[in-house]
Amino acid sequence: MDTPQITAPPCAPSPVPGDATPSSGVIHINFRHAAGFTVIGNHLTQHRGLSLAAIGLAAHIQSLPAGARIGIKHLAERFPESETRIAAALRELEAHGYLHRSRVRLADGRIVTRTISYNQPGTDASTAAAPQPRTRRSKPAAPLPTPQPPPRETAPEPRPTPALTPQPQPLPLPAPVLVPAPTARTTPPPPLPQPLELTPELQRVATTLLADLRRHAPQLILSEHDIHTLAPGVATWLERDAHPDTIRHALTTDLPNPLKHPAKLLRHRITTLLPPPLPGAQDVARARPGVIVVPLQNCDGCDRAFRSRHPGHCRDCRTDLHTAA
Repeated sequence: MDTPQITAPPCAPSPVPGDATPSSGVIHINFRHAAGFTVIGNHLTQHRGLSLAAIGLAAHIQSLPAGARIGIKHLAERFPESETRIAAALRELEAHGYLHRSRVRLADGRIVTRTISYNQPGTDASTAAAPQPRTRRSKPAAPLPTPQPPPRETAPEPRPTPALTPQPQPLPLPAPVLVPAPTARTTPPPPLPQPLELTPELQRVATTLLADLRRHAPQLILSEHDIHTLAPGVATWLERDAHPDTIRHALTTDLPNPLKHPAKLLRHRITTLLPPPLPGAQDVARARPGVIVVPLQNCDGCDRAFRSRHPGHCRDCRTDLHTAA
């Protein structure tokens, strides 16, 4: 009966004064790395303007060795994010100064993309210095006793120093040639086709056809200046016996989405899709040399048309003449 029975759990220990463990939130358990680590600043990991994907991608890029591949397709194979999300994260890093991409031409003519990663935005490559290893401060050594001067002896003759052979210096690498980004076309577009004779009737039909295009394709809204500029090209189509429905189909089929410049697209199609003039009957006959067209003749007896090389009577009249004879 005098044995104590412990039925209640022991109480939690009271906090030690000066304990740095927070009562809520994250608690860090840090281990000092001796190898295989990357130093990243809090300005990146706690950046207010970057997304979480961009911060993680920047940390991954800074942990890679020099020369590692960080293309969009290569990163999409490495991580579960899509190519669109990775491309957006790379653009975020470029906008905030953590990444710079440029196209350079190598000495062999190949064009490659050069990517520079900055662990601190705004750092110049020429001013960035490599980190120096830390050395322990050595304690001042105790003064040594003054040695006694040795007895004087005859100094030996100095040996000749061998001449150093100069080492060949490596040739400097050629400076990379920056290739400018592709710009708009500098060559002027081909001229708009012009009809042989722009009659008022052709001008009216061509203007009406261009103004009516927005009923069939709402994105083809043209100004009055654009309609008067493109009207001679459409008049050339009409002059070459192209039906208005044919012209409308050629100008409104397979439009790009979105359409930024309707007038430029119509000018290109009017110029490049222009049909040739219709050939005449004589041109078609010359194109088929094996076919001989026999002309029509009027019969001298019944005035009926028949084909023959020479005028005279038709087959029925010739039969009647032979029977009468």
